Amino acid sequence: MSVRARKVSTRGEAVAANYAFGPLEDDVIIKHRLLTRTTTTRGEPPLKKLQKKFTSFVLEIEKDGSNNDDCEKLSRAFLQELSTFEIPLLKSKAVVDANIREKESFHEFKDEINKQILLAQDDIEDLKKQLEESKIERQHKEECEAIRKLIATQPPRSVTQKTIVDLEKEIAALDAENTASSRMLELRKKQFALLLHVVDELQNTIEDEQKNLIEETRITAEENKIGVDDASGSLETMAVD
Repeated sequence: MSVRARKVSTRGEAVAANYAFGPLEDDVIIKHRLLTRTTTTRGEPPLKKLQKKFTSFVLEIEKDGSNNDDCEKLSRAFLQELSTFEIPLLKSKAVVDANIREKESFHEFKDEINKQILLAQDDIEDLKKQLEESKIERQHKEECEAIRKLIATQPPRSVTQKTIVDLEKEIAALDAENTASSRMLELRKKQFALLLHVVDELQNTIEDEQKNLIEETRITAEENKIGVDDASGSLETMAVD
């Protein structure tokens, strides 16, 4: 690449950098292009062309002299340019009308979607309630099944009734045996109390007899002693004589 080419390239980059636009400027430019029907930055805008055609036509009319042919040519050129400028406007109007209809349709569709969302929410709430009821019903069924299995493991009612009768008989027999044992124990208590009373009386009698025997022995001993003393006195008297 030559030095001149490099300079041109550098100058072009600098110009592009100087003409860089921000978001707000881009919006202004796009709006201006839409209003003036300018689709590119190159070339003359259609509105400006129309203005020039109209200005040329007016200036030609205001001239003095026989310039009817020129006025007619400029008039046809202006009308043609006007038609050319009007077609995009009609297209734009059609697009705007279509956008408005589409917007209305979108709002209707949005309202319909919101209604469907509300209906779906109601359906969801109903399904939640049904789910809870189903859970409770299933829990009840599981509990009933567990009770049924527990009942199935138990013996038949006839066997259970026979066992109850046997246990009642056994309890009655034990009650009778307990009553007999209580009576026998009470009788043994009375007999034992009587025996203790007899033993006590016997012990008292023995003690009394022992006391009487001791007393009799003492009296007999005293009597014997007195008799001995009397006999001794008689012997001494006889010896003195």
